[in-house]
This record gives sequence, C-alpha cells and structure tokens, in this order.
Amino acid sequence: METNPEYAALQKTASSIFGKLPLVADNPNNPITADKVLLGKKLYFDNRLSKDNTQSCNTCHNLETYGVDNLSTSPGNNGGFGTRNSPTVFNAALHMSQFWDGREPDVEAQAGGPILNPVEMAMPSEKIVVERLSKIEEYNTIFSKVFPDEKNPINYKNIQNAIGAFERKLITPSRFDDFIAGDLNALSTIEKDGMQLFISTGCIACHSGNVLGGNIYQKFGVYDDYWKYTKSTKIDEGKFVVSKKDGDKYVFKAPSLRNIEKTYPYFHDGSVNNLKEAVSIMAKVQLNKDLSEKDLNSLIAFLNSLTGELPKNI
Repeated sequence: METNPEYAALQKTASSIFGKLPLVADNPNNPITADKVLLGKKLYFDNRLSKDNTQSCNTCHNLETYGVDNLSTSPGNNGGFGTRNSPTVFNAALHMSQFWDGREPDVEAQAGGPILNPVEMAMPSEKIVVERLSKIEEYNTIFSKVFPDEKNPINYKNIQNAIGAFERKLITPSRFDDFIAGDLNALSTIEKDGMQLFISTGCIACHSGNVLGGNIYQKFGVYDDYWKYTKSTKIDEGKFVVSKKDGDKYVFKAPSLRNIEKTYPYFHDGSVNNLKEAVSIMAKVQLNKDLSEKDLNSLIAFLNSLTGELPKNI
C-alpha cells in the first residue's frame, strides 16, 4: 500500500478542493423516480422530437461516445451548423448553469432549448411538440403513469422534467474518485504528480468542485486574445452576446474536465483537437505560463484519470 506522506497530503488537499462526486444530481423541484428516468431516456433517444424526425438529443450528445459527437459544431435538422461546440451531457446536471454562456439554470431548462432551436431540432413550437407526442399511444400511457395527478400529463414542462431526470443520473465516477476517497494507490505516480501540478499551477482557479469546472464564469484570454492561439475562425464574445454587458465579453462557463480525454474537440468552438495543445493554450492565455513537455505530460496523465465509467444500460 502507498504510504508516501506527500501523496497522503495531496489526497487531503485534493479532497477539500474537489469534494465528493454524488451518485445522482438531485433536484428537489424535479424528484427522480425510476419511471420518470425511463420516460426521459425514451425521449432522449426519440427522433420525433425534431421537425423531420431525423434527430434526437443523442445525435449531438451521443452517450456511447461520452456524451458528445466529437465535432467542432453540430449539424441540425436543416443541415446548418450551430456556432458552439456541443458539451457533454455526462455530469452536466452538477453544473451551476447550462450552455457555454450559462443562459439556462439547469438541465430541465436546457432540455427544452435545442428542440425548438431553428438551427438544431427545429420544432416550430412547444404546442406542436406536445401535439405530436399526444398522438402516440405509448407516450399517453407512460406520461399518465409518471405524472398521475395531472389532467394533461403530456406538456412541455413534463417533457423537460423527464429528460432532466434521466440526465441527472448520467454521472461518471473514475479512479480519481477512488483516490479522493482515500485509496492512494488508485492513481499512478505520474497521475498523482500531474494532480499536484494541476493544483500548484493554478488550474483549480476555474476547475475545482466535484466535476472540476462548471461552477464559475471566466474570461477566455486573461493574458492574451484566445483566438491568436486557437486559430478560431469566428471570434465569439461569450456571455456578452446574451447580457450585452462589457464585462461579459469573451466570458464563458468553465467546462467540467471529467472525461476530457474523450470529449474533444476543445473549447467553446471546438477549435482544438489535441488535449495537450489545449492545455498548453490554457496555461498561456489564462495563467501566462509556458509549460515544459514534462509538465504537460504529467497534466495529461492526470486529466486522463478523470475518464469515468459510463453508466450501465444507457
């Protein structure tokens, strides 16, 4: 067994910075039941939630590939592409808000957006979505079972709540969590050294908490313009697009780093495919640091330890 006092101290520090990953992301306003989760899963995979019956939530957030489609931006119902990268749905329910600009408070609110977005699933209105599902006998039966006290259980809010309940169970613990829980042997030496570096270099300023991110807004490009390094074709002004406040220019929600090895390409516009390059860019534009190859390799080893187990029966 590992008894190195340095790593025991690291475990203690890391535990206080990152905390424990829950098994489920509860929402008191949307109680999770087994039947609601099953309904949410069915809706999540149903192409009938898109205008031409061609796309489901899973199209852009593929659960078999860690909740992403590995494209810079995703094609929608009509063939057009969105302007921002589709982030992973895994562990997203633990974020403080949803979307890169944080414009929705939770996964329930988020679930309703893409269905009506003309560039994404392109349904004309909530009313049309409800009418379409109401013509499907199976949905009438299931919605009545899940929402027994409602006269018209098939409504847009219940669609959102069901999908949200399903997403709240999409949590991916990894060996990193075993280390946090006290198993000092759960990570290799280079992974532990990478974690130490992750903390000491300052990455934890934005990537702390149980999903290592998702809990803070930050300007992308503190020390220099991000697009000089990402070679982004479009300069995205982040939260400013929604708020119109000057202080929100180039500000985005810091993404979770769980499963980061699998959720390429990186950044809000999917402009960088390689994780080592992405880490190097972040060190430079956020922390004004040039990392050595050795340090980069240690950090990548640590980040790879955040690749979790996908839930069974997804």
